[in-house]
Amino acid sequence: MTVSSPSTTTGRDFEFSDRDFRRVCELIHQRAGIALAPAKRDMVYGRLSRRLRALGLRSFQEYLDRLEKDGGDEWQAFTNALTTNLTSFFREPHHFDKLREELLQRTHRAPLQIWSCAASTGEEPYSLAITACEAFGTLTPPVRILATDVDTQVLSVGAQGVYSVERIANLDPALKRRYFQRGTGPNEGKCRVIPALRQLIEFRQLNLLSPRYDVGGPYDALFCRNVMIYFDKPTQRAILSRLVEHMGDDGLLYTGHSENYLHAADLIQPCGRTLYRRAQRTGA
Repeated sequence: MTVSSPSTTTGRDFEFSDRDFRRVCELIHQRAGIALAPAKRDMVYGRLSRRLRALGLRSFQEYLDRLEKDGGDEWQAFTNALTTNLTSFFREPHHFDKLREELLQRTHRAPLQIWSCAASTGEEPYSLAITACEAFGTLTPPVRILATDVDTQVLSVGAQGVYSVERIANLDPALKRRYFQRGTGPNEGKCRVIPALRQLIEFRQLNLLSPRYDVGGPYDALFCRNVMIYFDKPTQRAILSRLVEHMGDDGLLYTGHSENYLHAADLIQPCGRTLYRRAQRTGA
């Protein structure tokens, strides 16, 4: 096995030094809170080298210098390139069973508010919308869903609601018939969520590192799943402190199966399988 030198990598179009990688790590942490491990170096090269080619640049140093001097719209492209978006319809299905149960217990408070704060390409918020429609037996349930993400490209995909048919292959056939339209002709192999679902969701760009979230509330359900694993503990805590401000007193925070918040017990308390409530606030 041949090991490349620590400062350059052979067989590549661009030199990518240790210093370049450290700069990328620092910049993406500042912009999006993402903590990149050393093992992500090849991924970073692969994704950002496309930006260098698109801009006609000759080196990572030139790209990063330009980004820091006057990044403009390139900051969003940089963030988009380094954001990992892994999602699917009804991922961690027990959460949607719990959501259905909670929605039916809160009908007196309509409209109910749900926030998907790492919405990616839209599979999660559409799963939320389908759950609400099924719970209330109507395409116009008393529910409003906010879907946010830092990555504008994936939000655009979500807003369009068009997917390959493989993305819904494992869904119940009855759900496919009720909530998806099959493409024909040039759109063969694709499907689109029905307009009624799209009308339940507002897609909006939001960086969880922002000092405040202009998202309203209080939310009955807040889905923040499989995104905190990319942040260090101090960043997680800072984000949680802002999220809980938008949760109702009996609102639920739905989290990823690999995420643990023992370090934030004063902010949120477990109340079920990967479920949390706001911690009790002590009096003055």
